[in-house]
Amino acid sequence: MRLRRLWLTDFRNHGHDELELPPGLTAVTGPNGAGKTALLEAIGFLSTLSSFRGATGDLLVRSGATAAVVRGEVERDGRELLIECEISAGRTVAQLNRQRGARRRDLLDALRVSVFTPDDLVLVKGGPGERRRFLDDAMVQLRPRDDALRLELERVLRQRNTLLKQAGGRLTEEVGLTLDVWDQKLAAVGEEIGARRAEIATALAPLVTEAYGRLAGVPVEVGVTHRPSWAGSADLATALAAARDEDLRRRVSTVGPHRDDIELVLGGLPARTQASQGEQRSLALALRLGVHRLVADRVGVPPVLLLDDVFSELDAGHSRALIELLPQGQALLTTASDLPAGIEPERRLSLAGGKILP
Repeated sequence: MRLRRLWLTDFRNHGHDELELPPGLTAVTGPNGAGKTALLEAIGFLSTLSSFRGATGDLLVRSGATAAVVRGEVERDGRELLIECEISAGRTVAQLNRQRGARRRDLLDALRVSVFTPDDLVLVKGGPGERRRFLDDAMVQLRPRDDALRLELERVLRQRNTLLKQAGGRLTEEVGLTLDVWDQKLAAVGEEIGARRAEIATALAPLVTEAYGRLAGVPVEVGVTHRPSWAGSADLATALAAARDEDLRRRVSTVGPHRDDIELVLGGLPARTQASQGEQRSLALALRLGVHRLVADRVGVPPVLLLDDVFSELDAGHSRALIELLPQGQALLTTASDLPAGIEPERRLSLAGGKILP
């Protein structure tokens, strides 16, 4: 898998840019605000139809423009694929090989990316939602059709929560019968997502342990365990029945995969509360490296690696270790300072004011 060419039109602070990318490492340099992260963000958008910075469509369109366009030419299994995304406020239209209406799962199958940012520390320090999103992103990277599971969970939860709000805390016969329907749907999709999360967490643990040991320079056991919110019940359906009165009182679904957590343990201690900042940062990198390797091993093709200013938060020792750990394949790295020693890119790009310099 390789992104051969990228076109940007009115994306963030980029006006009109076109560039060819080599199969190896591209280093993107320039001062803060030059548009380096936006370049990686555009590549990520081609794969997921979303911004890894959490930005909505209107924030991705250049000031004064009505829409942004991102195009990418991808080489996959000897075939050339063209991905096109037109982004405007509240609307994104994607095309794959000129066919409109491409779904996110279609684009994920055409182009996979692994994104590393300094904000990855939230995977360890942040709340359960960050870790659920991380594991669900891995789930969809491994099997793009599982994106339908994630969308179904969102739909079922939205409908069930609407019903709970409308019930106003009262359990009438009609509310009870309708809740039975939504409980059945939530139990089905929730159990399936829970099983996928548990399997991926188990597969990740040894990969993360290996990556962390190499980053830290000492062997340390890392635990990655899925903790479902219904762990104390026989199954999710039983937990939902037991929580019905509480759900009606609070007017929200209190049990389900949206309440799960992924427990991270470092050397036998909870990483979120007991690990140092440096250990947490190394663990966050190890988690990203673990998913990248898992996807590469199972899919047979490494994702395109996007490294957004990750070396700015690392000391020289950890920078060297990360360089040694970087997998083979296409990668783009951004930095506002000098490249770390040991990095030899195939191509260097310099940016200023949202423009690629000659």
